[in-house]
Amino acid sequence: MAIGLWAQMKVKSAYGKYVQVPSRGRITGREAAQAVMQSAGIHDVEIVECNGTLTDHYDPRNKRLALSRDNYRGSSLAALGVAAHEAGHAIQHKQGYAPLNLRMSLVPVTNIASQALPIVMLGGFFLFHSPMLINLGIIIYVVLTFFQLVTLPVEFDASKRAKAQLANLGIIEQDEMIGVEKTLDAAAYTYVAAFVSSLGWLLYMLAGNRD
Repeated sequence: MAIGLWAQMKVKSAYGKYVQVPSRGRITGREAAQAVMQSAGIHDVEIVECNGTLTDHYDPRNKRLALSRDNYRGSSLAALGVAAHEAGHAIQHKQGYAPLNLRMSLVPVTNIASQALPIVMLGGFFLFHSPMLINLGIIIYVVLTFFQLVTLPVEFDASKRAKAQLANLGIIEQDEMIGVEKTLDAAAYTYVAAFVSSLGWLLYMLAGNRD
């Protein structure tokens, strides 16, 4: 929990800082995402605006790239970094990047595990140390931990692509790269924290099963 809170604070701090720093080129996040995808020969992905803050995501099944308002319309260093990162996922999809394909295949079973988790946790209050609940919890956290593990290379690779493309296409200048890097690196901590959290719970459940 501590690592998770620290990661959230880190990304909010970095994003909050660099969303206030405009890029010299004044290109919006939407335009940056479009340029990155077009450079990779991608012309069939819809770019849409979505509600919330840092709710940006790429939907490979519907070929839709969603950017939150500040990142869709804004031209800050943070907006460009996040937009290019999501475009990086679209490039992964087009190129058949194996970890992304694996993560996509895991989504249905991961959704089931996530929906079952609150039931297991709630049941633990009434049936403490129940072997059945512990075994079910182990199965759930095996799924969640593996999903988070597979997510790591997907997210790190998308950020690597984003940084390279923003520089290669001349969307940002070299001295502006630090704002993009700090924003994307902070976001990466949240995925690491999610993996550590899932792994920690899995080890806790395994220890309970031994007892």
